[in-house]
Amino acid sequence: MNTLDYSHFYIGGDWIAPAGRQTLDVINPATGQRVGSVPRAGGADIDNAVSAARKAFDDPDGWSRWTPTRRAETLERFATELENRAGEMPQRVSMQNGMPITVAEGFEGSFPPVMIRYYADLMRELPAEERRPGLLGGTTLVVREPIGVVGAITPWNVPQGISSLKVAPALAAGCTVVLKPAEETVLDAMLLAEAAHAAGLPAGVLNVVPGGREVGAHLVAHPGIDKVSFTGSTAAGRSIAETCGRLLRPVTLELGGKSAAIILDDADLTSRLDSLYGVTLLNNGQVCWLNSRILAPRSRYDEIVDVVSDLARSQVVGDPLDRNTTVGPLVSERQRARVEDYIAKGKSAGARLTAGGGRPNLDAGWFVEPTVFADVDSTSVIAQEEIFGPVLTVIPYTDEADAVAIANNTEYGLGGTVWTEDAKRGERIARQVRSGTIGINAYANDPTAPFGGVKSSGLGRELGPEGLAAFLELKSVYLDPTLS
Repeated sequence: MNTLDYSHFYIGGDWIAPAGRQTLDVINPATGQRVGSVPRAGGADIDNAVSAARKAFDDPDGWSRWTPTRRAETLERFATELENRAGEMPQRVSMQNGMPITVAEGFEGSFPPVMIRYYADLMRELPAEERRPGLLGGTTLVVREPIGVVGAITPWNVPQGISSLKVAPALAAGCTVVLKPAEETVLDAMLLAEAAHAAGLPAGVLNVVPGGREVGAHLVAHPGIDKVSFTGSTAAGRSIAETCGRLLRPVTLELGGKSAAIILDDADLTSRLDSLYGVTLLNNGQVCWLNSRILAPRSRYDEIVDVVSDLARSQVVGDPLDRNTTVGPLVSERQRARVEDYIAKGKSAGARLTAGGGRPNLDAGWFVEPTVFADVDSTSVIAQEEIFGPVLTVIPYTDEADAVAIANNTEYGLGGTVWTEDAKRGERIARQVRSGTIGINAYANDPTAPFGGVKSSGLGRELGPEGLAAFLELKSVYLDPTLS
Protein backbone atom coordinates (compact mmCIF):
# COMPACT_ATOMS: atom_id res chain seq x y z
CA MET A 1 0.00 0.00 0.00
CA ASN A 2 1.28 3.47 -0.88
CA THR A 3 1.96 6.08 1.79
CA LEU A 4 -1.29 7.72 2.89
CA ASP A 5 -1.04 11.40 3.75
CA TYR A 6 -4.07 13.46 4.74
CA SER A 7 -4.01 17.24 5.03
CA HIS A 8 -7.55 17.90 6.31
CA PHE A 9 -9.96 16.86 9.06
CA TYR A 10 -13.50 15.67 8.44
CA ILE A 11 -15.68 18.28 10.15
CA GLY A 12 -19.19 19.45 9.36
CA GLY A 13 -19.58 17.13 6.39
CA ASP A 14 -16.50 18.44 4.60
CA TRP A 15 -12.71 18.17 4.58
CA ILE A 16 -11.48 21.14 6.62
CA ALA A 17 -7.94 22.48 6.89
CA PRO A 18 -6.47 22.28 10.42
CA ALA A 19 -5.99 25.36 12.55
CA GLY A 20 -2.32 24.49 13.14
CA ARG A 21 0.54 22.96 11.21
CA GLN A 22 1.50 19.94 13.31
CA THR A 23 1.12 16.45 11.89
CA LEU A 24 0.93 12.89 13.20
CA ASP A 25 3.23 10.43 11.43
CA VAL A 26 2.01 6.84 11.29
CA ILE A 27 4.67 4.13 11.70
CA ASN A 28 4.32 0.51 10.61
CA PRO A 29 5.28 -1.55 13.70
CA ALA A 30 6.40 -4.47 11.56
CA THR A 31 9.01 -2.39 9.71
CA GLY A 32 9.51 0.82 11.68
CA GLN A 33 8.82 2.71 8.45
CA ARG A 34 6.51 5.67 7.99
CA VAL A 35 3.29 4.74 6.16
CA GLY A 36 1.27 7.94 6.35
CA SER A 37 0.31 11.07 8.22
CA VAL A 38 -2.64 13.21 9.27
CA PRO A 39 -2.91 16.67 10.80
CA ARG A 40 -2.58 16.80 14.60
CA ALA A 41 -5.62 18.50 16.07
CA GLY A 42 -5.45 21.31 18.57
CA GLY A 43 -8.07 22.85 20.77
CA ALA A 44 -9.40 25.06 17.96
CA ASP A 45 -10.03 22.01 15.77
CA ILE A 46 -11.96 20.30 18.56
CA ASP A 47 -13.96 23.51 19.01
CA ASN A 48 -14.84 23.49 15.31
CA ALA A 49 -15.87 19.85 15.41
CA VAL A 50 -18.04 20.26 18.50
CA SER A 51 -19.64 23.36 16.99
CA ALA A 52 -20.48 21.40 13.83
CA ALA A 53 -21.91 18.52 15.85
CA ARG A 54 -23.92 20.91 18.02
CA LYS A 55 -25.34 22.69 14.99
CA ALA A 56 -26.36 19.38 13.45
CA PHE A 57 -27.95 18.15 16.67
CA ASP A 58 -29.86 21.38 17.38
CA ASP A 59 -31.20 21.68 13.82
CA PRO A 60 -35.02 21.55 14.25
CA ASP A 61 -35.27 19.57 11.02
CA GLY A 62 -32.00 17.70 11.48
CA TRP A 63 -30.70 14.26 12.42
CA SER A 64 -31.95 14.22 16.01
CA ARG A 65 -35.49 15.04 14.82
CA TRP A 66 -35.59 12.47 12.05
CA THR A 67 -37.69 9.37 12.56
CA PRO A 68 -35.75 6.24 13.48
CA THR A 69 -36.74 4.76 10.13
CA ARG A 70 -35.29 7.68 8.19
CA ARG A 71 -32.05 7.55 10.20
CA ALA A 72 -31.88 3.79 9.68
CA GLU A 73 -32.07 4.20 5.91
CA THR A 74 -29.01 6.48 6.00
CA LEU A 75 -27.18 4.14 8.38
CA GLU A 76 -27.85 1.24 6.01
CA ARG A 77 -26.02 3.19 3.31
CA PHE A 78 -23.22 3.88 5.78
CA ALA A 79 -22.90 0.15 6.48
CA THR A 80 -22.81 -0.58 2.75
CA GLU A 81 -20.06 2.00 2.20
CA LEU A 82 -18.01 0.37 4.97
CA GLU A 83 -18.55 -3.02 3.37
CA ASN A 84 -17.25 -1.55 0.12
CA ARG A 85 -14.05 -0.70 2.03
CA ALA A 86 -13.87 -4.01 3.93
CA GLY A 87 -10.77 -5.00 1.99
CA GLU A 88 -8.81 -1.82 2.57
CA MET A 89 -9.86 -1.15 6.17
CA PRO A 90 -8.21 -4.26 7.70
CA GLN A 91 -5.02 -3.56 5.77
CA ARG A 92 -4.84 -0.03 7.11
CA VAL A 93 -5.34 -1.26 10.66
CA SER A 94 -2.79 -4.08 10.35
CA MET A 95 -0.07 -1.79 9.03
CA GLN A 96 -0.69 0.66 11.90
CA ASN A 97 -1.03 -1.55 14.99
CA GLY A 98 0.30 -4.96 13.94
CA MET A 99 -3.02 -6.83 14.12
CA PRO A 100 -2.78 -10.03 12.05
CA ILE A 101 -4.73 -9.50 8.85
CA THR A 102 -6.91 -12.57 9.38
CA VAL A 103 -8.02 -11.09 12.72
CA ALA A 104 -8.45 -7.60 11.28
CA GLU A 105 -10.74 -8.84 8.53
CA GLY A 106 -13.25 -9.80 11.20
CA PHE A 107 -12.81 -7.12 13.85
CA GLU A 108 -12.12 -4.20 11.54
CA GLY A 109 -13.74 -5.19 8.25
CA SER A 110 -16.87 -7.23 8.97
CA PHE A 111 -17.87 -6.24 12.49
CA PRO A 112 -18.53 -2.46 12.10
CA PRO A 113 -21.19 -2.81 9.36
CA VAL A 114 -22.89 -5.50 11.44
CA MET A 115 -22.99 -3.12 14.40
CA ILE A 116 -24.45 -0.27 12.35
CA ARG A 117 -27.21 -2.44 10.92
CA TYR A 118 -27.95 -3.98 14.32
CA TYR A 119 -28.50 -0.61 15.99
CA ALA A 120 -30.43 0.81 13.03
CA ASP A 121 -32.85 -2.10 13.32
CA LEU A 122 -32.97 -1.93 17.11
CA MET A 123 -33.87 1.77 17.08
CA ARG A 124 -36.62 1.14 14.55
CA GLU A 125 -38.11 -1.48 16.86
CA LEU A 126 -37.81 0.57 20.08
CA PRO A 127 -40.97 2.50 21.01
CA ALA A 128 -40.17 6.22 21.05
CA GLU A 129 -42.55 6.74 23.95
CA GLU A 130 -45.05 5.02 26.17
CA ARG A 131 -48.01 6.08 28.31
CA ARG A 132 -48.06 4.84 31.89
CA PRO A 133 -51.23 5.04 33.97
CA GLY A 134 -50.32 6.65 37.26
CA LEU A 135 -51.20 5.83 40.85
CA LEU A 136 -52.16 9.44 41.53
CA GLY A 137 -54.92 9.71 38.97
CA GLY A 138 -53.03 11.02 35.96
CA THR A 139 -50.96 9.56 33.12
CA THR A 140 -47.26 9.95 32.43
CA LEU A 141 -45.85 10.05 28.94
CA VAL A 142 -42.32 8.55 29.03
CA VAL A 143 -40.29 9.78 26.05
CA ARG A 144 -36.90 8.54 24.81
CA GLU A 145 -34.75 11.32 23.39
CA PRO A 146 -31.16 11.36 22.04
CA ILE A 147 -28.72 12.52 24.70
CA GLY A 148 -26.98 15.09 22.49
CA VAL A 149 -23.45 15.64 21.23
CA VAL A 150 -21.14 12.71 22.02
CA GLY A 151 -17.38 12.89 22.48
CA ALA A 152 -16.05 9.44 21.51
CA ILE A 153 -12.41 8.58 22.27
CA THR A 154 -11.10 5.28 20.94
CA PRO A 155 -7.88 3.25 21.43
CA TRP A 156 -5.39 1.82 18.96
CA ASN A 157 -5.77 -1.90 19.62
CA VAL A 158 -9.11 -2.56 17.85
CA PRO A 159 -9.80 0.91 16.44
CA GLN A 160 -12.73 0.34 14.08
CA GLY A 161 -14.34 -2.46 16.06
CA ILE A 162 -14.37 -0.27 19.16
CA SER A 163 -15.38 2.87 17.26
CA SER A 164 -18.46 1.00 16.04
CA LEU A 165 -19.46 0.29 19.66
CA LYS A 166 -19.83 4.04 20.09
CA VAL A 167 -20.67 5.48 16.67
CA ALA A 168 -23.34 2.94 15.70
CA PRO A 169 -25.65 3.26 18.75
CA ALA A 170 -25.04 7.00 19.10
CA LEU A 171 -26.05 7.73 15.51
CA ALA A 172 -28.99 5.33 15.65
CA ALA A 173 -30.25 7.13 18.76
CA GLY A 174 -30.12 10.49 16.96
CA CYS A 175 -26.96 11.83 18.57
CA THR A 176 -24.13 13.54 16.73
CA VAL A 177 -20.53 12.50 17.30
CA VAL A 178 -17.03 13.94 17.53
CA LEU A 179 -14.65 11.00 17.19
CA LYS A 180 -11.05 11.33 18.39
CA PRO A 181 -9.08 8.24 17.39
CA ALA A 182 -5.80 7.21 18.98
CA GLU A 183 -2.63 8.70 17.52
CA GLU A 184 -1.33 5.30 16.43
CA THR A 185 -4.41 4.41 14.34
CA VAL A 186 -5.67 7.39 12.38
CA LEU A 187 -5.62 6.24 8.75
CA ASP A 188 -8.52 3.85 9.35
CA ALA A 189 -10.48 6.66 11.02
CA MET A 190 -10.07 8.76 7.88
CA LEU A 191 -11.42 5.88 5.80
CA LEU A 192 -14.39 5.74 8.17
CA ALA A 193 -14.98 9.44 7.46
CA GLU A 194 -14.82 8.80 3.72
CA ALA A 195 -17.46 6.08 4.08
CA ALA A 196 -19.70 8.40 6.11
CA HIS A 197 -19.39 11.13 3.50
CA ALA A 198 -20.13 8.73 0.64
CA ALA A 199 -23.20 7.45 2.52
CA GLY A 200 -24.63 10.95 2.75
CA LEU A 201 -24.59 11.40 6.51
CA PRO A 202 -25.79 14.98 7.09
CA ALA A 203 -23.14 17.60 7.78
CA GLY A 204 -21.86 17.53 11.35
CA VAL A 205 -23.44 14.21 12.31
CA LEU A 206 -20.02 12.49 12.40
CA ASN A 207 -16.78 14.44 12.77
CA VAL A 208 -13.32 12.84 12.88
CA VAL A 209 -10.48 14.76 14.54
CA PRO A 210 -7.20 12.90 15.29
CA GLY A 211 -4.99 14.17 18.09
CA GLY A 212 -3.17 13.39 21.28
CA ARG A 213 -4.17 13.18 24.93
CA GLU A 214 -4.35 16.93 25.34
CA VAL A 215 -7.07 17.33 22.71
CA GLY A 216 -8.85 14.31 24.18
CA ALA A 217 -8.94 16.12 27.52
CA HIS A 218 -10.18 19.25 25.75
CA LEU A 219 -12.98 17.24 24.15
CA VAL A 220 -13.99 15.61 27.43
CA ALA A 221 -14.28 18.96 29.21
CA HIS A 222 -15.81 20.89 26.30
CA PRO A 223 -19.03 22.71 27.28
CA GLY A 224 -20.67 21.62 24.03
CA ILE A 225 -20.38 17.91 24.83
CA ASP A 226 -23.36 16.12 26.42
CA LYS A 227 -21.86 12.64 26.87
CA VAL A 228 -18.42 11.03 26.75
CA SER A 229 -17.69 7.47 25.66
CA PHE A 230 -14.11 6.32 26.24
CA THR A 231 -12.19 3.11 25.77
CA GLY A 232 -8.60 2.95 26.98
CA SER A 233 -6.42 2.59 30.04
CA THR A 234 -7.74 2.63 33.58
CA ALA A 235 -5.45 5.56 34.45
CA ALA A 236 -6.87 7.69 31.64
CA GLY A 237 -10.38 6.54 32.51
CA ARG A 238 -10.01 7.74 36.09
CA SER A 239 -8.99 11.19 34.85
CA ILE A 240 -11.95 11.33 32.47
CA ALA A 241 -14.30 10.15 35.21
CA GLU A 242 -13.09 12.95 37.49
CA THR A 243 -13.80 15.56 34.82
CA CYS A 244 -17.21 14.14 33.97
CA GLY A 245 -18.09 13.79 37.64
CA ARG A 246 -17.31 17.44 38.26
CA LEU A 247 -19.38 18.45 35.23
CA LEU A 248 -22.17 15.95 36.02
CA ARG A 249 -21.68 14.67 32.48
CA PRO A 250 -22.76 11.13 31.56
CA VAL A 251 -19.82 8.89 30.71
CA THR A 252 -19.22 5.32 29.60
CA LEU A 253 -15.78 3.90 30.39
CA GLU A 254 -14.43 0.61 29.04
CA LEU A 255 -11.02 0.21 30.66
CA GLY A 256 -8.33 -2.32 31.45
CA GLY A 257 -8.44 -5.95 32.46
CA LYS A 258 -6.47 -8.86 33.89
CA SER A 259 -8.91 -11.65 33.23
CA ALA A 260 -8.55 -15.28 34.23
CA ALA A 261 -9.13 -18.53 32.36
CA ILE A 262 -10.18 -21.11 34.93
CA ILE A 263 -9.23 -24.56 33.65
CA LEU A 264 -11.30 -27.13 35.54
CA ASP A 265 -10.00 -30.64 36.14
CA ASP A 266 -12.26 -32.19 33.47
CA ALA A 267 -11.36 -29.75 30.67
CA ASP A 268 -10.22 -31.03 27.28
CA LEU A 269 -7.94 -28.25 26.04
CA THR A 270 -6.37 -30.15 23.17
CA SER A 271 -9.66 -30.14 21.25
CA ARG A 272 -10.10 -26.39 21.80
CA LEU A 273 -6.69 -24.93 21.05
CA ASP A 274 -8.11 -22.40 18.58
CA SER A 275 -10.49 -21.10 21.24
CA LEU A 276 -7.68 -21.03 23.79
CA TYR A 277 -5.57 -18.94 21.39
CA GLY A 278 -8.58 -16.65 20.93
CA VAL A 279 -8.79 -15.81 24.64
CA THR A 280 -5.04 -15.58 25.35
CA LEU A 281 -2.90 -14.45 22.40
CA LEU A 282 -5.40 -12.88 20.01
CA ASN A 283 -4.20 -9.60 18.44
CA ASN A 284 -0.71 -10.12 19.86
CA GLY A 285 -2.10 -10.02 23.40
CA GLN A 286 -3.32 -6.45 22.85
CA VAL A 287 -6.99 -6.85 23.85
CA CYS A 288 -8.38 -5.62 27.16
CA TRP A 289 -10.51 -8.70 27.93
CA LEU A 290 -7.88 -11.36 27.13
CA ASN A 291 -7.26 -14.05 29.71
CA SER A 292 -3.61 -13.48 30.54
CA ARG A 293 -3.94 -15.46 33.78
CA ILE A 294 -4.36 -19.23 33.29
CA LEU A 295 -5.58 -20.94 36.47
CA ALA A 296 -4.79 -24.67 36.47
CA PRO A 297 -5.68 -27.37 39.04
CA ARG A 298 -2.64 -28.74 40.85
CA SER A 299 -3.66 -32.27 39.80
CA ARG A 300 -3.07 -31.34 36.13
CA TYR A 301 -0.71 -28.40 36.53
CA ASP A 302 2.34 -29.71 34.63
CA GLU A 303 0.15 -30.97 31.78
CA ILE A 304 -1.61 -27.61 31.38
CA VAL A 305 1.68 -25.70 31.55
CA ASP A 306 2.88 -27.88 28.67
CA VAL A 307 -0.30 -27.27 26.62
CA VAL A 308 -0.15 -23.49 27.09
CA SER A 309 3.61 -23.38 26.43
CA ASP A 310 3.25 -25.48 23.26
CA LEU A 311 0.44 -23.17 22.12
CA ALA A 312 2.70 -20.15 22.54
CA ARG A 313 5.64 -21.79 20.78
CA SER A 314 3.44 -22.90 17.86
CA GLN A 315 2.41 -19.38 16.89
CA VAL A 316 3.69 -17.92 13.62
CA VAL A 317 5.30 -14.58 14.47
CA GLY A 318 5.83 -12.17 11.61
CA ASP A 319 4.43 -9.67 9.14
CA PRO A 320 0.81 -8.96 10.14
CA LEU A 321 -0.17 -8.68 6.47
CA ASP A 322 0.98 -12.27 5.87
CA ARG A 323 -2.07 -14.54 6.15
CA ASN A 324 0.01 -17.22 7.90
CA THR A 325 0.92 -14.88 10.77
CA THR A 326 -0.89 -15.43 14.05
CA VAL A 327 1.15 -13.05 16.23
CA GLY A 328 2.34 -9.74 14.83
CA PRO A 329 4.39 -6.91 16.35
CA LEU A 330 3.40 -4.76 19.27
CA VAL A 331 2.01 -1.38 18.32
CA SER A 332 5.10 0.69 19.13
CA GLU A 333 8.66 0.54 20.33
CA ARG A 334 7.50 2.03 23.63
CA GLN A 335 4.92 -0.74 24.06
CA ARG A 336 7.52 -3.41 23.34
CA ALA A 337 9.82 -1.89 25.96
CA ARG A 338 6.94 -1.94 28.45
CA VAL A 339 6.19 -5.62 27.78
CA GLU A 340 9.87 -6.57 27.99
CA ASP A 341 10.10 -4.79 31.33
CA TYR A 342 7.30 -7.01 32.66
CA ILE A 343 9.07 -10.11 31.34
CA ALA A 344 12.18 -9.02 33.23
CA LYS A 345 10.09 -8.53 36.39
CA GLY A 346 8.67 -12.03 36.02
CA LYS A 347 12.14 -13.53 35.76
CA SER A 348 13.48 -11.55 38.71
CA ALA A 349 10.52 -12.61 40.86
CA GLY A 350 11.43 -16.26 40.34
CA ALA A 351 8.69 -17.30 37.91
CA ARG A 352 9.70 -20.15 35.60
CA LEU A 353 9.92 -19.20 31.93
CA THR A 354 8.50 -22.04 29.81
CA ALA A 355 8.13 -20.35 26.41
CA GLY A 356 9.42 -17.22 24.69
CA GLY A 357 10.81 -14.41 26.77
CA GLY A 358 12.82 -12.73 24.03
CA ARG A 359 12.61 -11.24 20.56
CA PRO A 360 12.14 -13.40 17.47
CA ASN A 361 14.87 -13.48 14.84
CA LEU A 362 13.38 -10.88 12.52
CA ASP A 363 15.15 -8.08 10.69
CA ALA A 364 12.90 -5.23 11.85
CA GLY A 365 9.78 -4.43 13.83
CA TRP A 366 8.66 -4.32 17.45
CA PHE A 367 8.16 -8.04 18.03
CA VAL A 368 8.12 -10.06 21.25
CA GLU A 369 7.93 -13.83 21.37
CA PRO A 370 4.73 -15.27 22.86
CA THR A 371 5.81 -15.81 26.45
CA VAL A 372 4.61 -18.13 29.21
CA PHE A 373 5.53 -18.11 32.90
CA ALA A 374 4.80 -21.04 35.25
CA ASP A 375 5.01 -21.29 39.04
CA VAL A 376 3.59 -17.78 39.31
CA ASP A 377 2.46 -16.33 42.62
CA SER A 378 -1.05 -14.95 42.10
CA THR A 379 -0.10 -11.76 43.95
CA SER A 380 3.02 -11.04 41.89
CA VAL A 381 3.34 -8.06 39.55
CA ILE A 382 3.00 -10.09 36.35
CA ALA A 383 -0.15 -11.75 37.73
CA GLN A 384 -1.77 -8.51 38.87
CA GLU A 385 -0.88 -5.74 36.41
CA GLU A 386 -2.15 -5.43 32.85
CA ILE A 387 0.78 -6.12 30.51
CA PHE A 388 -1.05 -5.76 27.16
CA GLY A 389 1.19 -8.07 25.21
CA PRO A 390 1.66 -11.80 24.49
CA VAL A 391 2.63 -12.73 28.04
CA LEU A 392 0.72 -15.44 29.95
CA THR A 393 1.00 -16.63 33.53
CA VAL A 394 -0.03 -20.13 34.64
CA ILE A 395 -1.13 -20.13 38.28
CA PRO A 396 -1.95 -23.28 40.30
CA TYR A 397 -5.06 -23.69 42.44
CA THR A 398 -6.24 -26.38 44.87
CA ASP A 399 -10.03 -26.55 44.42
CA GLU A 400 -12.93 -24.64 42.83
CA ALA A 401 -13.24 -22.19 45.71
CA ASP A 402 -9.53 -21.41 45.48
CA ALA A 403 -9.80 -20.90 41.71
CA VAL A 404 -12.68 -18.44 42.10
CA ALA A 405 -10.84 -16.59 44.88
CA ILE A 406 -7.72 -16.21 42.71
CA ALA A 407 -9.80 -15.11 39.71
CA ASN A 408 -11.49 -12.44 41.83
CA ASN A 409 -8.25 -11.30 43.48
CA THR A 410 -7.66 -8.45 41.05
CA GLU A 411 -8.62 -4.80 40.80
CA TYR A 412 -10.12 -5.57 37.38
CA GLY A 413 -13.27 -7.35 36.24
CA LEU A 414 -13.77 -7.27 32.48
CA GLY A 415 -13.58 -10.76 30.94
CA GLY A 416 -12.75 -14.35 31.74
CA THR A 417 -13.50 -17.95 30.83
CA VAL A 418 -14.22 -21.31 32.42
CA TRP A 419 -13.06 -24.51 30.69
CA THR A 420 -14.96 -27.72 31.39
CA GLU A 421 -16.88 -30.58 29.79
CA ASP A 422 -19.84 -30.00 32.12
CA ALA A 423 -22.02 -27.05 31.06
CA LYS A 424 -23.82 -26.77 34.40
CA ARG A 425 -20.57 -26.83 36.32
CA GLY A 426 -19.09 -24.19 34.04
CA GLU A 427 -22.10 -21.91 34.47
CA ARG A 428 -22.00 -22.34 38.25
CA ILE A 429 -18.35 -21.28 38.37
CA ALA A 430 -18.91 -18.44 35.89
CA ARG A 431 -21.61 -16.96 38.11
CA GLN A 432 -19.12 -16.73 40.99
CA VAL A 433 -16.50 -14.75 39.07
CA ARG A 434 -16.86 -11.01 39.58
CA SER A 435 -16.59 -9.81 36.02
CA GLY A 436 -18.75 -7.93 33.54
CA THR A 437 -18.41 -10.71 30.96
CA ILE A 438 -17.27 -14.32 30.96
CA GLY A 439 -17.38 -17.28 28.59
CA ILE A 440 -17.47 -21.05 28.88
CA ASN A 441 -14.97 -22.84 26.62
CA ALA A 442 -14.83 -19.73 24.40
CA TYR A 443 -15.44 -16.00 24.53
CA ALA A 444 -17.15 -13.51 22.21
CA ASN A 445 -18.53 -9.98 22.37
CA ASP A 446 -21.86 -10.65 20.71
CA PRO A 447 -23.61 -7.47 19.48
CA THR A 448 -26.82 -8.46 21.27
CA ALA A 449 -25.28 -8.79 24.76
CA PRO A 450 -23.99 -6.02 27.07
CA PHE A 451 -20.23 -5.65 27.32
CA GLY A 452 -18.33 -3.80 30.04
CA GLY A 453 -16.50 -4.20 33.31
CA VAL A 454 -16.74 -3.88 37.06
CA LYS A 455 -14.25 -2.46 39.55
CA SER A 456 -11.33 -0.79 37.75
CA SER A 457 -12.45 -2.14 34.39
CA GLY A 458 -14.96 0.61 33.84
CA LEU A 459 -18.44 2.07 34.13
CA GLY A 460 -21.50 1.38 32.01
CA ARG A 461 -22.15 -1.05 29.19
CA GLU A 462 -21.75 -1.14 25.43
CA LEU A 463 -23.39 -3.54 22.94
CA GLY A 464 -26.92 -4.88 23.16
CA PRO A 465 -29.98 -2.75 23.90
CA GLU A 466 -28.03 -1.45 26.90
CA GLY A 467 -25.49 0.11 24.54
CA LEU A 468 -28.28 2.02 22.79
CA ALA A 469 -29.87 3.10 26.08
CA ALA A 470 -26.59 4.81 27.02
CA PHE A 471 -27.24 7.40 24.27
CA LEU A 472 -30.89 8.04 25.15
CA GLU A 473 -32.42 10.19 27.87
CA LEU A 474 -35.80 9.57 29.45
CA LYS A 475 -38.23 12.44 29.85
CA SER A 476 -41.45 12.09 31.85
CA VAL A 477 -44.40 14.26 30.81
CA TYR A 478 -47.16 14.21 33.44
CA LEU A 479 -50.69 14.65 32.05
CA ASP A 480 -53.30 16.05 34.40
CA PRO A 481 -56.38 13.79 34.54
CA THR A 482 -58.69 16.75 33.93
CA LEU A 483 -57.23 17.26 30.44
CA SER A 484 -59.44 16.05 27.64
